[in-house]
Amino acid sequence: MYAVSDSDAYPSERDAVQRLAPQPRSIAETGLSDQLLADLLCKHLHEGGALDMSRLVERLTLPGAVLEEVLGLLRKDGRIEVLGQHNGQALRYGLTERGRNAARAALERSGYVGAAPFPVSTYRSLVKVQTIHHGRVNAERMRSSFSGVVLADDLLDQLGVALNSGRAIMLYGPAGTGKTYISARLARLFSEAIWVPYAIAVNDAVVEIYDPQIHQRLDEDEQSPSLLLSEGVDRRLLCCMRPLAVSGGELSMEQLDIRYDPFSRRYLAPLQLKASNGLFVIDDLGRQRMPPLDLFNRWIVPMEEKRDFLNFGGGQQCALPFDMVLVFSTNLNPLELADEAFLRRIGYKLRFNYLRPLEYERLWRQETERLGIAFDPHLLRYVLHDLYEAEGMPLVPCHPRDLLSMALDRQRYAQRSGPLTPDDLQWAWRNYFVQLEFLG
Repeated sequence: MYAVSDSDAYPSERDAVQRLAPQPRSIAETGLSDQLLADLLCKHLHEGGALDMSRLVERLTLPGAVLEEVLGLLRKDGRIEVLGQHNGQALRYGLTERGRNAARAALERSGYVGAAPFPVSTYRSLVKVQTIHHGRVNAERMRSSFSGVVLADDLLDQLGVALNSGRAIMLYGPAGTGKTYISARLARLFSEAIWVPYAIAVNDAVVEIYDPQIHQRLDEDEQSPSLLLSEGVDRRLLCCMRPLAVSGGELSMEQLDIRYDPFSRRYLAPLQLKASNGLFVIDDLGRQRMPPLDLFNRWIVPMEEKRDFLNFGGGQQCALPFDMVLVFSTNLNPLELADEAFLRRIGYKLRFNYLRPLEYERLWRQETERLGIAFDPHLLRYVLHDLYEAEGMPLVPCHPRDLLSMALDRQRYAQRSGPLTPDDLQWAWRNYFVQLEFLG
C-alpha cells in the first residue's frame, strides 16, 4: 500500500463524495429503515454479548447519535436493557429475552452481521461521481506507467486511447505475448483513491461489496488529508485504491449475478459489482465453464447502456451503474468466439504479437539484471541463432524469464557458479518445449 497524493485524488470527485455521503446524524439520514437497523443492532448484541457504545460504533460504523436513536427504539420495544457499567467503563447494552428471540428471527431472515449497509440509491450516485472514465489517460501517463516494459509504441498508444474511450477492450494474440501481464499493469494508470461501501441495502436485502481480495484498503495515515474520515465522510465507506478484478477459466455465470448463500443466508455481490470504478479483466477468454457466446450475451446490455440488471430471485431486479474498464484477453481467434456483429460492440481489439530481435534483447537484458547475472552478448547470439532460428521458433516475451530461470536451476543443481553456458541454455530449451519427435 502507498499514500495517495493530492495530485492523484482529484478535488472535484473528493468534494462530490463528501457532499454525497456525509456522516449521518439520525436514522433518517442513514437512508435505512428503522427495522433494518434495529435488526442489525440486535444481531450484533446476539453475537457479541453485552456491548458498550464504542464497540457498537466500531461494529456498525455509525455515529453514536444514530445508535442512541436505534437503542431508544429497542428499549421502548423491550428488546434491550441497560446493564450498567463494568469495571468503571461505559454503559453496556444487552438483549432481553424478547430481544434474543427477535435477534434469532432476524438471523433467519438475513445472516449478515457487519457494518451498516449503504443505501442503494446513494450508492448509484457514488459510483457515478467516482467514474473511472474520467479521460485522464494520456501519452505521458502511459509511458510513465509502462516504463521498463517492452511494448511497441504504437500498441501502447492504441491501449491508451482505448482506456479513455469508456468502451470494452479485447486483447488477443498468441500465448505468452504479455496480454495478462499488461492487463494487470493497467491498474497503475488509475492510482486514485475511491470510497467503497462494506455493503449496500437493496430493499430488505444486504449485499456485501467490500472484498479484501479485490479492494486494497488505505489506512488513515496513507490517505491524503482531504480523504480522512475525520473530514466527515460516512464511515460505512472504506477508502481504497481503484479495484482490479481478474478472472480466468474458473469464471462461471453464477459469479456474474447476485448470489444468495442459503447456509449463511447472505447475499454476495457479483464480480463486476465489486470491480465498480475499477478494472475487470476476463483472462483466457473462451476457456470458461460457459460457452463464450453466453458470456458475451451477459455483457451486451451493460456494455451498451452502462448499467447492469442484477437478479435477486422471485422476479426482483436491481439496476446499478456499470462503471469499469472491461478487458477481455484471449489466445484464441476472436472470430471463433463471436461473430463480427457482436465484436463490433467491443470498441477496441488490440493484437499482441511476437517480438522483434531488438525487443527480445531488451527483455533478455532486463531478466539478466533482475536475476543478478552478467549479460553475455555471445550467449544471447547463440540463443537467437542456434536455438530460435534453427528451430523456427517465434520470439515470445515470456521466454527470456523462463529459459534463464531454468538454466540457473540446472546450475544450482550442479553446484556450479559463474556465467551461464550455451549448454545450460540448450538444456533449458529441451526441457521447456515439448519434443515433438518423441510423440506419436
